[in-house]
Amino acid sequence: MSETKAILSGFKEFLMRGNVIELAVAVVVGAAFTGIVTAVVEGVINPLIGAFGTQDLDQYVLCLTGDCSTDGGGAAIRWGSVLTASLTFLMTAAVVYFLMIMPMNKFNARRAAKAEVPQEAVAKTELEILIEIRDELIAQRAAGGGEGTAPALVGQRGAPADGSGADAAPAPERPGDGSGSPR
Repeated sequence: MSETKAILSGFKEFLMRGNVIELAVAVVVGAAFTGIVTAVVEGVINPLIGAFGTQDLDQYVLCLTGDCSTDGGGAAIRWGSVLTASLTFLMTAAVVYFLMIMPMNKFNARRAAKAEVPQEAVAKTELEILIEIRDELIAQRAAGGGEGTAPALVGQRGAPADGSGADAAPAPERPGDGSGSPR
């Protein structure tokens, strides 16, 4: 049962890919336009070419050997048929390109341009800014050779809680006076 679900989900994923759907649309649209293009070639282009000869381009042949009449049995190159098929192909390709591919490319370009619009910078939190400051101070201390030129950071061992950065420990209290300051 789970194998069937896995196969069906894989098939669904295959079908939902953009390339498969675009290809299917192109085939269907191309097949639909083939009738229109064939009618245009046979009804408009062939008569224009036929103004210089026959309207049926299939009758344009090049005889290689023998008689090229219907019963002659000679070897003939039917370049009129090739010309008709080529014109039909070119017109079908042009219709599919100009009506399907070009608008889709413009749509995708607009969508990509909207996605590339830079978002407003997200305001950094106070914690992130403090972390950057800490990292910069650590980098300065490392660059200075560790000579103690940078103040101690709040929260580090031996650092005063007020953040003054004094490296020296506070003076011990003297008995009797209670002020804690030396005389």
